[in-house]
Amino acid sequence: MIEISPTKPALVPALALALVIGAAVSAGPANAQSAAAEGQKLAFDRGKGNCLTCHVIKGGDLPGSIGPGLVNLKNKYPDRKDLVAILNDETKRNPLTVMPPFGRNRILTEQEINAIVDFLQTL
Repeated sequence: MIEISPTKPALVPALALALVIGAAVSAGPANAQSAAAEGQKLAFDRGKGNCLTCHVIKGGDLPGSIGPGLVNLKNKYPDRKDLVAILNDETKRNPLTVMPPFGRNRILTEQEINAIVDFLQTL
């Protein structure tokens, strides 16, 4: 057990930092799984992300065929910023796209877009 006393004040910040780092490391994979699960829910939600309207996604029902199949996205887009940008506003990259600008039009929040990207990177 670590003893914290007024004579050892340097231990308090160090202990606090160690606790924060430990909590972040131990919660990492669980949070990533949770975010990916939330992202899948949003992607499959016909009233929110609605990705299945245009894309084939493993596990989804009644997919569309307008957009590309969403497979192997972590290899196609190793930098998650690219997927975030596509979901935010694909018209910046491709002005002729039919992809809705989910972020620009506030269809999805930044947190929701990040959760969907977490899910897409599992495909």
